[in-house]
Amino acid sequence: MTFAHVQGIVLAIGYLALLLYLMRRIAFFQGIPGLSFRAIVAILVLKTLAGTALWAVYTWGYPDRSMADIFKYFDDSQVMHDALRTHPMDFLRMLTGIDNDSAYFTERYYLVMNNWVRRFETGVYNDSHTMIRFNALLRILSFGQYHVHTVFASFLSTAGLVALYRALQPLVKGLERGLLLAVFAWPSLLFWSSGPLKESLLMLGFGLFLLGAIGAATRIRAGRRILLLVVGLAVMLVVKSYVLLCLLPGLFTWYWVRLSPRRALLRFVIVHVLAIASALVLGQLLPGQDPLYVIALKQRDFLGMAREVASGSMLNVPPLEPTWGSFLRHLPIAVHLSFLSPFEMVGKGPLALAAAAENLFVLGLPLLALAYRRPWRAMDKASLLLAISFIASLGLLIGYTVPVVGALVRYRIPFLPFIGLLSLLMVDPQRLPRRMQKLLNT
Repeated sequence: MTFAHVQGIVLAIGYLALLLYLMRRIAFFQGIPGLSFRAIVAILVLKTLAGTALWAVYTWGYPDRSMADIFKYFDDSQVMHDALRTHPMDFLRMLTGIDNDSAYFTERYYLVMNNWVRRFETGVYNDSHTMIRFNALLRILSFGQYHVHTVFASFLSTAGLVALYRALQPLVKGLERGLLLAVFAWPSLLFWSSGPLKESLLMLGFGLFLLGAIGAATRIRAGRRILLLVVGLAVMLVVKSYVLLCLLPGLFTWYWVRLSPRRALLRFVIVHVLAIASALVLGQLLPGQDPLYVIALKQRDFLGMAREVASGSMLNVPPLEPTWGSFLRHLPIAVHLSFLSPFEMVGKGPLALAAAAENLFVLGLPLLALAYRRPWRAMDKASLLLAISFIASLGLLIGYTVPVVGALVRYRIPFLPFIGLLSLLMVDPQRLPRRMQKLLNT
């Protein structure tokens, strides 16, 4: 271990201690039913360790640094950060995206980077720009020490998960311990959202947006909820906007059914039919944005990249065509990829085995809850349909576009807490064995 590594570790520990000190004095992390401040501290420390493990896996398990996601954006950010010293206005323009779309910036900075210009252009916002800017901004505090980036990424995703817990807790009162496990205990969520990757910012935006959108039962004032909603929306739009699009139909259903729970399933169907129709109409009005075309293009590009790097977890799937017939034929394949494919990777290393073990809970928890279900009339139909909508929408979208199991397990982490939520909403705790009742805090 070099002296520079020791400096980075010491600096990272110092920032972690500072963040914990500040969190103790921020009301957002205090007085949460079922979630003590000690538990939040433990979660942040655990996530920092998980982020360090992620660094170790990419450092020694995949030595090609140019192909490692945790280093791609970090290394490219050096180019942008260097401009702060020599051309500070250039740095500000690149950081904000204002007046930076010119040959000067392209030739001087962007072509020097490896990931600013996307090899497979789809016309959708390039969220790699967000991660390069995020890392460039953090370099002001980190002095180029990678582990500091891990600490801040872990902190931001922890804040997002705390916000998500606060949003969902009023929906499952009395089952807080179960919700604690549902939000924080998924291994892939813990692992992939703890490094300077898109997932860390995504979980921040996701949690803040949901807390602002459905957190009316919390003690947060309406004005602050609006602020959380706006900030969360902004983060999701510049990181992974498709997660937001998958969430919106369920949210509209949630609001409508909350107004009146009668004919909840019919309202669910109406909202989703209108959502699909609206997306198709907008796709026809905006050139190159037809949803079927964009999804098929994404799958084609993912297949191309997976073959190029000889991905070990790639599955042989036929290419999608931008037609309804092709999408209907691929529906069973998409379902299989999202919910069953991790089982096919058993025997291909410890990460694959962990993904398969986790997938047992992805499938087993809802089935267990269904076996001990409460009557339909006693269920929170609005929240139940929200969970089903988001899991199905994001699951199908990932299944259609991602034929690589390693990447798929990472991309589906936003819906994992909703697997737990779905199970808690369905289960009748009084029918469970006593040990399980204690586990759920009933």
